Amino acid sequence: MSLVLFTILLLCMIAKRKPLGLTKQTFIVSPEALTSFKQRLYAYANRFETSVCLDSNSNKAACNYNRFEMLAGIGAKSVLKLESATGAFDHLKEFHARHNDWLLGYLGYDLKNGLEKLSSENADGLGFPTLFFFVPQQLVAVKGNEVEIMADAPQAVYDAIMTSEVGRESTRQHITFTPRISQEDYIEKVENVRQHIEEGDVYEMNLCMEFFAENASISPLHTYLDLLAISPVPFAAFGKFEGEQYALCASPERFLMKQGTKLISQPIKGTAKRGTTPDEDETMKRNLRNSIKEMAENVMIVDLVRNDLARSAVAGTVKVEELFGIYTFPQVHQMISTVTAQLKTGEHWADAIARAFPMGSMTGAPKVMAMQLIERYEESKRGLFSGAMGYITPQGDFDFNVMIRSLLYNATNAYLSYHVGGAITYDSIPQEEFDECMLKALAINSLWSGKI
Repeated sequence: MSLVLFTILLLCMIAKRKPLGLTKQTFIVSPEALTSFKQRLYAYANRFETSVCLDSNSNKAACNYNRFEMLAGIGAKSVLKLESATGAFDHLKEFHARHNDWLLGYLGYDLKNGLEKLSSENADGLGFPTLFFFVPQQLVAVKGNEVEIMADAPQAVYDAIMTSEVGRESTRQHITFTPRISQEDYIEKVENVRQHIEEGDVYEMNLCMEFFAENASISPLHTYLDLLAISPVPFAAFGKFEGEQYALCASPERFLMKQGTKLISQPIKGTAKRGTTPDEDETMKRNLRNSIKEMAENVMIVDLVRNDLARSAVAGTVKVEELFGIYTFPQVHQMISTVTAQLKTGEHWADAIARAFPMGSMTGAPKVMAMQLIERYEESKRGLFSGAMGYITPQGDFDFNVMIRSLLYNATNAYLSYHVGGAITYDSIPQEEFDECMLKALAINSLWSGKI
């Protein structure tokens, strides 16, 4: 056999190798046992230094594209961890091509600094890497009542999951969060942003504030499961990174998904609290659906997302499949729109992510100027908050949430943090913007209020 022929055959074998190079086996879980199985899967994943669990919580609201009820990447065969944003997406491309595997992990908000002439100089108590992805040792996918396990020994993994127990949490430490920005300062900042809007610098800007606790001791898994009990959202995520850093996410929002050549983004703009009675609840929904302010916020971000996707899309394929959809969650009603596009032939999947990152609903418009003003008026580095967590398949399909409604925890320095915020427009009423922040913080605050 000639050397050329041998090389061609070897390359074909490499190209056709199975993802993960592992054995796949399917197990059946009855519908009534699904909740218990997922709890056990969380407990099993938490044994490992690195794991990511993505959970749709059987919540069909605005997530009809979801491939999985739950997807868990457990243990790390190889890790890509970047502190710098410079060239980050090129490093991600190379890491994916080298391994030809599933990847799970996150994109931090401050990757923006490698995409535009931006910086992040604000306070950072968490110290998370800017980007973190890993090739899992084991992959567990829950689809309906089927559980697919890819591992060296799938049966042994299944047995280990079934014998795992979440257990009971020891007495929860009372935690008092400190706002990085006072109510008075936040209201003043809203007024400043409105002035920028009046002067034509931006049309809309997302302004956030951090709540943090130092010397905090928590059980990350129990805290996350309690958060899910309050907010069973469609883009929840539990991330544990090298045994030190945790992301406990109850996000209702999809950043970007790729299925074949189709791109899907589902920005959220527009929030209303739940009513205390069915009639009041319907009134809240109706008021949200008819709110000129909320629709104006939503349509501005939809236009921004359309522009982001158009940079990677076949001309004429960017479509708004749903505008101003109203979806109900345990604490709030949300206005969600769905934008889709067809990816250009030859366009790399990572470039499609980079051109749309970060999510427009968490920045404002125009995007670069909004991010410059965010750096000026916010007082904390966003880090993973308002970034994205998700998966990438061996074929380059992916699905990422928007990292909102999330607790972030560094177990090494015992720093616990969450952010809340909202979109500021010229019509914003500063006190109401602050009140909306407090509404969004309700689920997290209730973890320590005894009202869960």
